[in-house]
Amino acid sequence: MNYNDYEVAFSVARLTKYKTACNGDNSRALILYRHNIKLCQKFYGVLNVFEIILRNAIDRHYRNHFNDNDWISTQLQDGGMLANYPRKADIQKTISALVKQGKYTHDRLVSSVTFGFWTYLFTKVPFKRGGQTLLQIFPNKAVGLGQKAIYKELIQIKDFRNKIAHHEAICFDAAGRKSMVPAQTHYSLILKYVDFLGYSKDHIFFGLDVLPETTMTKIQNL
Repeated sequence: MNYNDYEVAFSVARLTKYKTACNGDNSRALILYRHNIKLCQKFYGVLNVFEIILRNAIDRHYRNHFNDNDWISTQLQDGGMLANYPRKADIQKTISALVKQGKYTHDRLVSSVTFGFWTYLFTKVPFKRGGQTLLQIFPNKAVGLGQKAIYKELIQIKDFRNKIAHHEAICFDAAGRKSMVPAQTHYSLILKYVDFLGYSKDHIFFGLDVLPETTMTKIQNL
């Protein structure tokens, strides 16, 4: 395949940013494109683990706080913590579908809702309606770090996750220049919250190809 064939396959719009970052060099642009895919693959496992340990920590906390092993469904009701959740209808549809299939359990619901749902719980209204207790899931949290700051940082992780999920580039800075700073910054942020949750990164990520130093170095040197 020549470069034009790849433009047809991947689209001119998608490849242009890589070509621009490589000063118009078609061959280097394709190499950078592939390196970005590899970089996303490396982060997939890290984000997978982080999302699971965060949502499980939140779930354990609110099961205990509300003394309710089906707290999501309960709190969707009028007056509940989730009564005003913007995507409430989506969760209700998920519950209805699971019930219809005879597969509904709270644990299935926990694994079905989006990462956006879990970050929403750190916004002002649900945080207050949850008794302002949710930060207890972070035993190693930095002193003075409050709900607003934590929400802001979790949103940064969510947005980074969504870029990867939607096959977007993570090897550029905001100006479109080839850079590993955003990926390194988000990785450090994930590690910070892994520590806040009380886990050792060496243990929780054991066996994973965690920080893709080799791929990052290749991108930096391209």
